[in-house]
Amino acid sequence: MGVRSERSRNLLNDNAIRTPPLVLCAHGTANPAGQQVVLDLLAATRRQLPGVRVEAAYVDVQAPGPGDVVADLYDASDPPVIVPLLLSTGYHVEVDIDRVVHAHPGTRATSALGPAPLLADTMITRCAESGVEPSDAVVFAAAGSSRPQAARDAEQAAALFAERRAGSGPVLLGYGSASSPSIPEAVARLRADGASRVAIAAYLLGPGHFHDKLHHAGADLVTAPLGADERLVQQAVVRYRAALD
Repeated sequence: MGVRSERSRNLLNDNAIRTPPLVLCAHGTANPAGQQVVLDLLAATRRQLPGVRVEAAYVDVQAPGPGDVVADLYDASDPPVIVPLLLSTGYHVEVDIDRVVHAHPGTRATSALGPAPLLADTMITRCAESGVEPSDAVVFAAAGSSRPQAARDAEQAAALFAERRAGSGPVLLGYGSASSPSIPEAVARLRADGASRVAIAAYLLGPGHFHDKLHHAGADLVTAPLGADERLVQQAVVRYRAALD
């Protein structure tokens, strides 16, 4: 048995009594404000888990990638846990992150950050902050993916949000890409159904390309993204701790 294989076996045997590092794996963006959201989430998660080494990785646009971060942690301590800072289970979770897990025995990856009640609560807060009225029709704006699980996740996230708006205006799911209806189509459909005012609730982690496009979709107002809300930190910690059970 090679040295690395022996080390892998030892790490797996010892993992139950150790505290694995945590890798928060975001998409990545060229937008500085969007980059800061991830850094703020990273700092807040470190405060929540003072005995755990917590690092950030990115599947696109930014570096380091999850493979590099996991390799560094794997050689230095225990196989880490990867928590995707992604709102649905799309290509990056099912392919990019999964590939890293299989390359490093003992490494675990959780499901995406959403859908989750904590995220739905954050969306309701963003609507209130942005001036969305109970009578407004709302497009629940997800990024979109060609992956079936991503669509199911978006539908569940929109349902959780709609439950919290029970008795208010209608909620219609719209996608930024890959799926239909598109966000402009969803806005137009609500107006055709008689909505006098339509808001877009941005189901996005932070500012960037997708959020910029929402301002050109024909709605009366657009909410801020989820951002570095404490509830997202709580959700990441929930995912991490569940992986240890």
